[in-house]
Amino acid sequence: MISQIEQKYLNTDILIIGGGAAGCMAAITAKDTAPDYQIIIMEKAQIERSGCLAAGINAINAYLNPGESPETFLDYVKKEAYGIIQDHLVLSMAREINEMAERLEDWGLPIEKDEQGKYKARGKRSIRIKGERIKPIIAAQVKKRNIKVLNRVVATDYLTYNGRVVGAVGFSIRENKFYVIQAKVVICATAGAAGIYSSNNPGFAPHRTWYPPFNTGAGLAMGLRAGAEMTSFEMRFVALRIKDTLAPTGTVAQGTKISQINGLGEKYLEKYQQLTTAERLKAGLLENEEGRGPCFFDTTQLSSEESNGLKEAYLHMSPTMILSWANREIEPNEAPLELTCSEPYLVGGHAMAGYWINGKRQTTLPGLYAVGEAAGGVPKKYVTGSMAEGKIAAIAAIAEIRALADTADDEISAALVKKLFEQTYNPLQYYNSQGFGCTPEELEEALQKVMDEYAGGIRENYKITEAKLIIASEKIAYLEDLVQSLMAKNLHQLMMCHEVRDRILIAKVLVEHLKYRKETRWPGYQERLDYPEQSSQWKKFINSSYSSEANPPIKMIERDIKGDF
Repeated sequence: MISQIEQKYLNTDILIIGGGAAGCMAAITAKDTAPDYQIIIMEKAQIERSGCLAAGINAINAYLNPGESPETFLDYVKKEAYGIIQDHLVLSMAREINEMAERLEDWGLPIEKDEQGKYKARGKRSIRIKGERIKPIIAAQVKKRNIKVLNRVVATDYLTYNGRVVGAVGFSIRENKFYVIQAKVVICATAGAAGIYSSNNPGFAPHRTWYPPFNTGAGLAMGLRAGAEMTSFEMRFVALRIKDTLAPTGTVAQGTKISQINGLGEKYLEKYQQLTTAERLKAGLLENEEGRGPCFFDTTQLSSEESNGLKEAYLHMSPTMILSWANREIEPNEAPLELTCSEPYLVGGHAMAGYWINGKRQTTLPGLYAVGEAAGGVPKKYVTGSMAEGKIAAIAAIAEIRALADTADDEISAALVKKLFEQTYNPLQYYNSQGFGCTPEELEEALQKVMDEYAGGIRENYKITEAKLIIASEKIAYLEDLVQSLMAKNLHQLMMCHEVRDRILIAKVLVEHLKYRKETRWPGYQERLDYPEQSSQWKKFINSSYSSEANPPIKMIERDIKGDF
């Protein structure tokens, strides 16, 4: 089969890896700014139903309603991040988010309005929408501009020349094609990483997750292999969600204003002082640990009209909730909704794990930008914030290309392409030549077991200790050796091999981040039993860079909260 693979060489001005909201907005902005420039989106799935918006959403959670400003948004984010934030990054995003919402409406997204024609607020920084088709609406704007999209092509590695990123390679999961794409500038918009930890729903539904299971951190792993500096991997995100369906809780909490109660019927949140997102999560964990769980949304308080409204809201984002009620033959207001917590994820939107970026969204690798969930240090960006970063990066990329206009294109080494080609298809070759080895499913299960038991997964109630993290590092090193014996029978399994390869590398770096921060900064997300207090000495970013040729391969870096590069 390897001999049948066609190598396709393409040249473009801007290569965007990832066709979610951030990637699409980067492409749209670039085309509108420089119509003559060539732009390619490399998308693992199909951009009409890919990324975090694939199933739709029922609210825009980053919007400045009357009385709010970029500065008040910054105050909110700083509180949620417990003081570790770069003000200018958050402000540059916040100044764009309302325009992004208005553009979505112009493109056809239904945004709910009141009698005065103003957007209906769901909270201080949130508005209500009917967004089941938000992703097709955004994708239609990409198609309208004749932007080239490579659907179902999995990016595997960046192309580099003299320390600069000059493109990327990837393979089609539908055709025998290996893509070698040379670009003046690359924008990474591949989202965060799921599947590093054991799922909240094991057994028959391991992929019933909060975060899309196909977001496996490819862009983060590619950046690590290329030597990019990363930030805040230790600030994992654990989502408070509806049990079994993993449906969003904001739909209930902000959409209905009903109470959260524990197993004794008490309104337990009233006992806690600082109600950040992390503290609300921690409150539920404590109620269960201390014998007052489980916790619920008391939907029995809802009127019939409110009950129907809740079903309609979930139809735009998580239709499995409707199926759950139907399966039990009840209405939402006939029984409370039990709450649970997801497995930990690495995300740069809700939390802030990702590439270390500057105000232009440039990474530490020349020629490479990062936006949306892949960009670190800027939490609470959600849809409009991710789109804002796509716009910011595209404008900066155009300016960079114009500055490079008189320089010759960087050369791509034939030896590098050959190496990456062989590395990409090795699992297919290994299966055909050996007939035995590790399946991606086996290695994924092994990784998740290690992370769950030794790196603060659900089994450990998300808590970590130095001793267990050291064991996690040792076990991950063993799994790394097994990557070379991964085998795939077909292109779909080949994709899964690359997913687990990327997850193992990300897990390796994540464990080092968790070990390095010797305090508890974010309750529930990063909680150390051996360092249970927050310390002013650790009010800084923890960054890292990776090199397979270095010893040790992971270099830990401390950055000031006012730092940049």
